[in-house]
Amino acid sequence: MRIFGKGRHRPSASWRQATDRAFTLIGDGRYEDAGALLTRAADLEPWLSESWFNLALLHKFRHDWEQARAAGLRAVALLDRETGAPDWWNVGIAATALQDWPLARRAWQAYGLRVPGGATASGEPVGMELGSAAVRLSPEGEAEVVWGRRLDPARIEVLSIPLPSSGRRWGEVVLHDGVPHGERTTAAGHAYPVFDEIELWAPSPVPTWVVLLEAATEDDRDALERLAADAGFAAEDWSSSVRLLCRMCSESRMPSDEGDGEHLDPHDHSEPGHPGPLGHRTDGQLWVPERECGLAAPASLVRGLLDGWVADSPDSRDWRDLEEVC
Repeated sequence: MRIFGKGRHRPSASWRQATDRAFTLIGDGRYEDAGALLTRAADLEPWLSESWFNLALLHKFRHDWEQARAAGLRAVALLDRETGAPDWWNVGIAATALQDWPLARRAWQAYGLRVPGGATASGEPVGMELGSAAVRLSPEGEAEVVWGRRLDPARIEVLSIPLPSSGRRWGEVVLHDGVPHGERTTAAGHAYPVFDEIELWAPSPVPTWVVLLEAATEDDRDALERLAADAGFAAEDWSSSVRLLCRMCSESRMPSDEGDGEHLDPHDHSEPGHPGPLGHRTDGQLWVPERECGLAAPASLVRGLLDGWVADSPDSRDWRDLEEVC
């Protein structure tokens, strides 16, 4: 056995017992007790990268990013492979949470990801071009899956308008975990991972509003969404975009657009015929003019957007009951 070399040995029974018990406690949310056991395991086997990986994982669950970074660096110092180790991914998450951009860049590269040379003035890497993904907000509470743009392997900018129960806003950046829980597929056959939010990384100053629309056609509804987007903000028809799913369905491979129109989605646990958060189906009708819509826009602009939308086609559009909800 070599303490800091490539050699490995079987962990002691005491190490395994402490570690197994610690993860049982983590599952019960008893992080302090689990931390004592994992610290003991690291004292028993300090030359095992797994000892420090487990501690880094615990500190990540606790959002103690300084400790997660320190334990993660000890773990990667003991690795016996050069790329692809999840230890580096945890270091990357901790470094991103702390805005330690040199370490984050090093972690993603060590994991095997390509990190372009571009960076902001603060050193934040840009241009990784990881595409779209979904993120599960408040995964331990009233979880909600929304769409976003991946800024790097640990952050997503939220591009949907979350429901107010999530406490999140359009345009916020959330830190997310590395292992997807579920997928969303499109009619074109593309599959997108669903990551779990860890915490809010950057808040948005743009409030969320809910409004009841009278939109005679889908084109009328679409016109408001385009108008908001052209102004640099967002509108989303919650009556058609929201589905209520059980946890098992949410964490599985799910079509992102099933249940629209007359097609009944067996995984949708909404109440048919109720717009907005209660359901996205329409009890056999192709279109219901009354729509519950989420708007992300400043207070100084939101009424002007709605009035401008109505003015373009007053015979087929109207709005009422505007309320700021988040």
